[in-house]
Amino acid sequence: MKRVPVLAGTFLLLAALVASVAAGPVAAQTFRVGMVTDVGGIDDKSFNATSWEGVARAIRELGVDGRFLESQQQTDYARSIQEFLSQKYDLIVTVGFLLGDATKQFAQQNPNSKFAIVDFAYEQPIPNVRELTFATDQAAFLAGYAAAGVTKTGVVGTFGGIPIPTVTIFMRGFEAGVKHYNQVHGMNVEVLGWNSKSGQGLFAGNFESTDDGRRLAEALFDEGADIVMPVAGPVGLGAAAAAKDRGLMLVGVDTDWYVSAPEFKETLLTSVMKKMDVAVYDTIKAAMDGTFEGGAYVGTLANDGVDIAPFHDYEDRVPASLKTELEQIRQQLIDGTLKVDDVLR
Repeated sequence: MKRVPVLAGTFLLLAALVASVAAGPVAAQTFRVGMVTDVGGIDDKSFNATSWEGVARAIRELGVDGRFLESQQQTDYARSIQEFLSQKYDLIVTVGFLLGDATKQFAQQNPNSKFAIVDFAYEQPIPNVRELTFATDQAAFLAGYAAAGVTKTGVVGTFGGIPIPTVTIFMRGFEAGVKHYNQVHGMNVEVLGWNSKSGQGLFAGNFESTDDGRRLAEALFDEGADIVMPVAGPVGLGAAAAAKDRGLMLVGVDTDWYVSAPEFKETLLTSVMKKMDVAVYDTIKAAMDGTFEGGAYVGTLANDGVDIAPFHDYEDRVPASLKTELEQIRQQLIDGTLKVDDVLR
């Protein structure tokens, strides 16, 4: 009788061991990524949507749990970041230059949390923040050169959403490309909407109003431009509608608008692509495999971080000689024998 408790105890121990083996190892917690958009919305067909595609790819290929919070106004930035922090997300991605201050504040307050920010670089790198920046002036240079080679009126134009560096860098590159075409060919193609020497340009004042995009594009068209590059997120879709109505051309930005906005494909000469999706995906992968580091990533023509889209419907209307020149210029921009700033001096 005295042996019964011992036998019972032995049975319970064996049962526990069997249950443990049957259950197997404890499943690893799913890696969670939270993205905070800038104003303009997740479906802006521009920088928010392209950045989210990097998270969406990580969901498909890496099995992460991804979620986004949309910013309706700038006061939403801090609230959204705080929400992801409170839920202990593994990586928080913020999208847009305007989120720079909020991202810095929370990153410094939470040094064990990982952050990435699209379109912002800090003067002093923050160890837990990966800065995803892009030399879009290089790709815009190619687009400006192409536009100068295709224009029938000898006038092209551009406008921005808000005058911030991540917008004006496109406009500077576009202007430089046109100027370089003029220097090479002895032409005098005019650029409306931006002047790098004065730093003055045409801006909608927002990234939301398609009505403003139409109005600004029509003003440029009325002044003789037959190709316009809007650097304004969804505002640019209003410009595309104006171009479609008039049978004129557009240069898209951030992503290939022929794919993201196919309703306007007949207007698109090309697009200046900023491959934010690739940069975001690579950052998520690094955070998962332990190779994540703070500091700057710069997408360039050399590392395929920026580029121009195919000419699509205009492929046969762009002269072969111009395409050859564009390839030569691409290589010069990569090897440094041609620089945007030098052309603008």
